[in-house]
Amino acid sequence: MIGATLGLYISEQFVRTILLVFLTVFGLVFTLDFVELLRRAGDTPAATPALMAQLSLYRTPSIAEQVLPFAVLFGSMATLLQLSRKLELVIARAAGISAWQFLQPGLAVAVGLGIVSVVAYNPLSASLKQQATRIEAKVFARKMKGLGPELWIRQKSLDGQAVIRAEAAVAATNTVAATTVFVFDQAGALLERVEASDGILREGYWEFHNARVSTTFDEPQVYGTYLLATNLDASQVRQAFTPPESVSFWRLGDTISRAESAGLDASRYRLQYDILLARPLLFVAMVFLAASVSLRFFRFGGVAKMVLGGVSAGFVLYVVTEVMRDLGGAGLVGPTVAAWFPAVVGSLLGALALLYQEDG
Repeated sequence: MIGATLGLYISEQFVRTILLVFLTVFGLVFTLDFVELLRRAGDTPAATPALMAQLSLYRTPSIAEQVLPFAVLFGSMATLLQLSRKLELVIARAAGISAWQFLQPGLAVAVGLGIVSVVAYNPLSASLKQQATRIEAKVFARKMKGLGPELWIRQKSLDGQAVIRAEAAVAATNTVAATTVFVFDQAGALLERVEASDGILREGYWEFHNARVSTTFDEPQVYGTYLLATNLDASQVRQAFTPPESVSFWRLGDTISRAESAGLDASRYRLQYDILLARPLLFVAMVFLAASVSLRFFRFGGVAKMVLGGVSAGFVLYVVTEVMRDLGGAGLVGPTVAAWFPAVVGSLLGALALLYQEDG
């Protein structure tokens, strides 16, 4: 085992560099998102710069969470290159410390950051994302499009059939925004077209606000509230428009149980749960990949090639992760395999490359 003093020193370097990389990306994402929100807001009276800054601050954590593995990769590469540039790794090797020993602090940091990101950061980012969605739905319901995936809900009731289209939805609630409803009779003939600013699913009916109702036999009418009967359950509607990324880690288990008990497909939530569980191992894989391309001494040259190799390895692992996520979401691969495959394979390949360099 590595000494406590040296281990703490190397751990501090890993933590400091990884957090610096992550905070840099976080600030960049916040700035770009804030500028984009100001551009999209246009002349919307309610979209003040202060509110847009708050909205961007709520949106940024969930976006930045996607780059956490790259922060670990680039932070680990920078740490090891810095230790090599200062000849500290040379001194450690001369003292009889192998690469496996001075990587122990980095691996411990990766596991620790992975656990913290799952149990603390993910719930925080999910909560802030839900608040951001509520603000977007309230401020931009009629002025802006592209707030999220377009939603279509088809329902049947005693009054006939209806098709509900929503431009946005508030995650983990029963609220949809910028809605258009097509109401049909029992024979399938179109009765009404309803355009509303937002809608809330109540017990047995939809409640739409600021509704403009158009029919084929009368002039359009405007109503403050429009009610539409439904047989949809709240859990079914939430399942339809709540993305897994908006559900915190601590609520995913309960969400999966409720969805399965209601006979709904819970594969997306199970996949997200397994991805979060596999995150510490994915961070470990990033440290191994960083070590496999960053342990060459500076005086030997080739630093640019090392950095390029690390970036390429991280990009390939990212592509594999996204492909497996898509396969798991489509049901072609089991959620467990889709979530754990990139982390396990990345760790094994990184360890194999390091073994070849150090002991081969």
